[in-house]
Amino acid sequence: MREVNVGDRLDQYELIELIARSGMASIFKARDLCNDASIVAIKVPYMQFESDVLFYNRFQREEEVGRRLEHPNIIKVLTPKRKSRMYIAMEYAEGTSLRALMREQQPLDTDRALELARQICSALIYMHSQGVVHRDLKPENILIDGSGHVKIMDFGIALDESARRLTWSGLSSTIGTPDYMAPEQVSGRRGDVRTDIYALGTILYEMLVSQLPYSGESVYAMMRAKTNEDPQPPSRLRPNLDPHIEEIILHAIERQPRNRYASAAAMLEDLRDPSNVAITGRATHLHPRSLRAKAVRRVLLTALFFGSLIAIFALLIWLANRYPAAPSQSRRTYRGQVR
Repeated sequence: MREVNVGDRLDQYELIELIARSGMASIFKARDLCNDASIVAIKVPYMQFESDVLFYNRFQREEEVGRRLEHPNIIKVLTPKRKSRMYIAMEYAEGTSLRALMREQQPLDTDRALELARQICSALIYMHSQGVVHRDLKPENILIDGSGHVKIMDFGIALDESARRLTWSGLSSTIGTPDYMAPEQVSGRRGDVRTDIYALGTILYEMLVSQLPYSGESVYAMMRAKTNEDPQPPSRLRPNLDPHIEEIILHAIERQPRNRYASAAAMLEDLRDPSNVAITGRATHLHPRSLRAKAVRRVLLTALFFGSLIAIFALLIWLANRYPAAPSQSRRTYRGQVR
């Protein structure tokens, strides 16, 4: 068995174009020779991963979950007549990733960002109703087709309540993408529907601000901040941001799952009409590490400045008392004449 290339035939599929390569697989545009030559997408892992048990389980999970889900905002996984090797056949959607769109437009128009968030939320409502938690929602896994419709893909580390459970220890190296992982994932917990809500809140934050809620000198510093620090309020980075939208974002990315939206349906209700969202003052109660550090520096610099002034003033007084000014020469001469 060898790596497949454009021009090869893989069972009923003829590979006609390379769409993308990732660190673990290639995605091809293909023609389905058994279904009126319809166009599909084929995801084929590199050969060195086919013998990896963990990768095999993850790849199989992605295929199983994809076959069960039927929603206009989720890439549909197809069922070949037979399979001679490991691959996933999927519907083909012409478009671009949300990541590519965000690179082109920084930040996204507010209406566009909200519309995309609503579509993602609609997909979350459906998949959660099917017992599936994506757990790796990020701009790279969100495709936007030519009509502006969202298509979510890559269910490799999804939590599927209807299937056998993959343990955390087995997936510890691939359980999510640090920028979009919820604090409970960072802490080693499996997560639930609120984990996806956190990821969507982070994506909406990034779409509207062109930055992430947390940053750090390293991935580990950023992940520690997620579990211990408050996020940067988006309005500090985009002052004209609608406070109702900021409220939605901060509600979705609360550190404690119990404080987030309890369901994607509740979040979608607010996304449909942000003007009805109550302002709770979440943004004013946040104290990100970076802001606290700046405040501490300001206090220390102010204290140092005034402390220096006081020290100089005290030194001048001490010198004046220690070395009083001598009488002037004219005064001494006058006194001598008087005597």
